[in-house]
Amino acid sequence: MNTLKNVAIASSLFLFFACSKSDEKNTNVCGSDDLLEQIDTRNFKMGFTSWSYGPNVSDINDTYLFITGNADIYSEQIDYKIPWKAWINKTELPEEFTNIIQHKLSKKIPNHQFLLSVSLLNNNRNDLLEDFDGTIPDYTSLNNQHIEDAYFNHLKYLIGKFNPDYLVMVIEANELLLHSAEKWEQYKLLMSKIRPRIKTAYPNLRISESLTLHNWYKAEPSSNIKEISDYAENMDFVSISFYPYFKDLHYAEDFQRAFNFLHTQTSKPFAFVETAHLAENLQVDGYDIFIESDECAQKEYLEILLLNAYNQDYEFIIWWTHRDYDALWATFPNEVKDLGKLWKDTGLLDENGKERSAYKSWKTVFSK
Repeated sequence: MNTLKNVAIASSLFLFFACSKSDEKNTNVCGSDDLLEQIDTRNFKMGFTSWSYGPNVSDINDTYLFITGNADIYSEQIDYKIPWKAWINKTELPEEFTNIIQHKLSKKIPNHQFLLSVSLLNNNRNDLLEDFDGTIPDYTSLNNQHIEDAYFNHLKYLIGKFNPDYLVMVIEANELLLHSAEKWEQYKLLMSKIRPRIKTAYPNLRISESLTLHNWYKAEPSSNIKEISDYAENMDFVSISFYPYFKDLHYAEDFQRAFNFLHTQTSKPFAFVETAHLAENLQVDGYDIFIESDECAQKEYLEILLLNAYNQDYEFIIWWTHRDYDALWATFPNEVKDLGKLWKDTGLLDENGKERSAYKSWKTVFSK
């Protein structure tokens, strides 16, 4: 660990002196943008999630303003809780839930395409997402009729409110196969019932369930690779969640191998519904994690992603957060601070709003 820290310090010193010789926005720190010259006319949409970098109203407003000027698609994730009891018992929806939805509706950005991503699964991706009282409904199998009806009504309500262009019905579905494999077949049966109900109600809506590329490409056991690939064939488009540093992928050749793998698994269209790469070292003592990275590694990942989006005709790419959320993270309860830290330093802007090198790459391609 000390060796890694010394390397990190040396790298930081090098970056500091390199930055001091460049202009204020660090646009030349990481070398040329020759890779992006291969992209002449952009054939995919680019956007961000609405995740705010801070807890204040001004931070939230600034986030939507940034998206407005730097994207042509954006994503809202409804992944906090599910009002199971209200859907099952046909009672009034919790005010906390309706307030969240109304707030997001009030911020809806005009003239931008819209991705709605909804979570069925909890943060650990091993069971249902909890209700607003912290419980989950009783069930003997995930595909029980009351679970199916409740989740269909949940999706129908959200679609009716947001009128999305794209729908992710479940966030990071294949993580259930990894963390609770005994429920996977039940899950597949559940979605085989819900999917056609949604298609019947909204025939023009393009639907998917997101898959984590890091745990598809590096699936354990490896036999799960074919299982996930076969499952992807059920989708209108294959929606990808990808954080390459989770699987020790840090260099251009690592990133490209993962993309090459993905492109051989299905002939369906692709969309990256959430992705990012570290722009700083990550140390999480509670998880015994230390990962080296810097803004040049982040730029390299983004440029490889953009080039693959161009060459493979991706539908769109969504970068997770436009700016490091140190200010928001400081407000997290202690029990989730380690978890929240995993993505904290992945913004195209740092915590002070200073543009990183990857932001220049983003703007270069977005303007094409």
